[in-house]
Amino acid sequence: MLRRTPPAALTAALTAAALALSGCGGVARSSTTTPLVDRGTVRIAEAGETPSFDPYSTFGASQARYAYDSLVNPAPDGGLVTGLATDWRATATEAVFTLRAGVTCSDGTPLTASAVARSLTYAADPDNQLAGARTVLPNVPLTTRADDRRRTVSVSAAAPYPFLIRTVGLLPVVCPAGLDRPGSLARATQGTGPYVLTRYTPGGPYEFTVREGYTWGPDGATTAARGLPERIELSVVPQTSTAANLLLTGGVDIASVSGPDRARLTGHGLAVTEVATVIGMTFFNQRPGRVLADRAVRRALVSALDRRGLANVAVGGRGTPARDFGAEGSVCHGDLADANLPVRDAAEALRDAGWTRSPGGPLTKSGRALRLRLLTSPDLGPTLASVAELMARQWTALGVKVELVTESLPALVNAMYTTADFDVVVGSTPGFALPAGFIPFFSGPAPAGGLNFAGVANPEYDALVARALREPDTTGCATWNRAGAALFRSADALPIAEGRSGVYGHRTTFTTTFGGQLVPTSIRLHQ
Repeated sequence: MLRRTPPAALTAALTAAALALSGCGGVARSSTTTPLVDRGTVRIAEAGETPSFDPYSTFGASQARYAYDSLVNPAPDGGLVTGLATDWRATATEAVFTLRAGVTCSDGTPLTASAVARSLTYAADPDNQLAGARTVLPNVPLTTRADDRRRTVSVSAAAPYPFLIRTVGLLPVVCPAGLDRPGSLARATQGTGPYVLTRYTPGGPYEFTVREGYTWGPDGATTAARGLPERIELSVVPQTSTAANLLLTGGVDIASVSGPDRARLTGHGLAVTEVATVIGMTFFNQRPGRVLADRAVRRALVSALDRRGLANVAVGGRGTPARDFGAEGSVCHGDLADANLPVRDAAEALRDAGWTRSPGGPLTKSGRALRLRLLTSPDLGPTLASVAELMARQWTALGVKVELVTESLPALVNAMYTTADFDVVVGSTPGFALPAGFIPFFSGPAPAGGLNFAGVANPEYDALVARALREPDTTGCATWNRAGAALFRSADALPIAEGRSGVYGHRTTFTTTFGGQLVPTSIRLHQ
């Protein structure tokens, strides 16, 4: 069986959105009307280094789109378009892909169905411990078969999983030369994609060069299109304020910018696509012996929160309380929170649960004060410490003794997955585009056997997920949303705000998919 994602991979998922699955994106709009530049260089700012370009590693997965193709591709509207495969079909337990003829690897080798099957099998092998691949693949055992004569690849799941096309279909395919020498993939690319890694410098920059004769991009995109850059240069720019400055001065051509710096970019003719996010994903520790194992206490504490005020703090302005655990545009996204969150008077609910308070004193039960250890980390977002502080104030006013702790990201992960010494964690969502991505966080074993670090035990959620897993693709969205609603009703977790960041372009236009992922074949450079 595929292993659960280890804390190291979780850290990467917490600090950036997981690999873009199928979800809504956008087309960059700008006032750019200047002529196209043929075969120029586009400079892109990246927030962090890429120590390995192996597409199945934690870090290389996010850069795989430049040099590797997948069987299908996400479209900006949330649908799927062709990639290495021209046709596909699926049930809850099997997916079959028909490959496009004439596809070649970057070394000139023709791509066969057997080569694709070998790549999928390698990525899914738990012994290889490929964290980046496991953020995409279903967490069920897979069997892959190939028919080279018919150019088909079949993938069978040992247990029902409805999103086989949107997971297996979006995994980068590594060519045989790379699988023969997997260690080489850290500094060289072996794929069928539109670009090839041609320069690697520790700490950046990194350079990709276009492939001539490439005709099998998303929905048939080619590298012969006018304005497509010949070279893509990735530079490491950790600070969003610096990225904004470089966009305004022409130091970079494309960058992601969030927070207050976005206001400085308005009115300068930059291309921009909006990226939906969820800010302040909050978990409550329900493990045996913790005070929040009591559902009534969790519900009371959630009902005491000013959700609008928390959302305003989370976005640094006028915020919208989050409606779902996934961001807007994720598959099966729904308006779940308002109809299902507890709204009963918090003080009354706590009294009914046996907690009493003397005038000016703390809430107590059987001589024990109601204490909470509330953790967050600035490494997960600049506003999260302020969100946690406002939560603490609101609960303190209720009579709760709150210990507010701000940790480094490694210390936070250690508390979540090793010591379990927390009651509430205010963090960020892993950014899953599929509702199934949240399953191990809301059910199953606790660490080290799983990812259910908060010890969530919600039988209604589990039963609905089991049903949804048997409903192919998006036909089960109503069931997935009922499962999410059960989590809100039980106050198992609370997303704070719907946020927005942007992918901006200077002298460029482009399209993005879910999570703000650039589509390389869509990039156009202008004078």
